[in-house]
Amino acid sequence: MRKKIIAGNWKMNETPSEALKLVETLKPLVNNPDVDVVYCVPAIDIVPVVNAVKGTNVHVGAENLYFEDKGAYTGEISADMLLDAGVEYVIMGHSERRGYFHETDDDINKKLLKALEKGLKPIVCCGESLEQREEGITEDWIRMQIKIAFKGVSADQAKGVVIAYEPIWAIGTGKTATSEQAEEVCKAIRETIGEIYDEATADAIRIQYGGSMNAGNCKELLAMPDIDGGLIGGASLKPDFGTIVNYNK
Repeated sequence: MRKKIIAGNWKMNETPSEALKLVETLKPLVNNPDVDVVYCVPAIDIVPVVNAVKGTNVHVGAENLYFEDKGAYTGEISADMLLDAGVEYVIMGHSERRGYFHETDDDINKKLLKALEKGLKPIVCCGESLEQREEGITEDWIRMQIKIAFKGVSADQAKGVVIAYEPIWAIGTGKTATSEQAEEVCKAIRETIGEIYDEATADAIRIQYGGSMNAGNCKELLAMPDIDGGLIGGASLKPDFGTIVNYNK
């Protein structure tokens, strides 16, 4: 059985002082040993949040990293910096990074290779736009994103990667894919991993759904056989996050 993973993506929200208050609010609500709980926080919040979650079941993730170790890359953060600050997980390929900051599939591949080299646990995002869904190319688009992202990644490495399927048309819009739509794409992602590697790797990899999962729809989505968790945006900043983490109670 794959252990469920519920990760909050705070995006560009919460000052350091606000982050500490949020951690304290969520602390009694997210204690579920059956679920891996991750807060992926803005860079400036990493150190205070790492300190604040010590002794709890919560892991800390970053929202991005750069694929070089050091140098003249103003504004970027390296894997070594994240590790030294206490980060375990890191998001890459989020649709907002791809859309607003023009990150390519090749960029995601470089970030994935660097994260794995350094021992970080990657959360690799993929997803389609409304136009791509309406044109019927969702699975082809996702397959391309996955195949490029995992170029040069071994089967053993791939087993430790988390993939987040985030339909762009359902992020922050209040629209959610039906559980059947989400399962269909997550199953296709697992089949793609099986094509690249083998059935054992496909069975081991964890796949999250990341399009407006909330306290009201999480139970139905997480009941799907190929959905192993959620990458939660807005709801991760509220007590509702605890309901999602404890979906099985």
